[in-house]
Amino acid sequence: MPPPILLAPALTLAILGAHFYRAQLWIGVGAVVLLLALFFVKARWAGLALQVALVAGALEWLRTAAAFIAVRESQGQPWTRLALILGTVAVLTAASALAVRSARARRHFGG
Repeated sequence: MPPPILLAPALTLAILGAHFYRAQLWIGVGAVVLLLALFFVKARWAGLALQVALVAGALEWLRTAAAFIAVRESQGQPWTRLALILGTVAVLTAASALAVRSARARRHFGG
């Protein structure tokens, strides 16, 4: 069983999966499902793969924020709140990668 420290990374990946689902990006949804399974793999490479995926997820949130902001700006709508929300989600997703580097998580993954 994964340690509780890995709850935040699992939750941020699940939210990323919901983002892909809403956008009908089925490959992204499938990738997230496979990544969630890695929490039960006790191998160093699994922890590294999760870290890379979480950083890539943070970049996806920033890309999404930029795209949504551009649409809002082109329509003359406010975009500050959108930027704050998606920026926060991006930061939390990136911070979750740090949780995978914690001592308890490294012990779980055998690193």
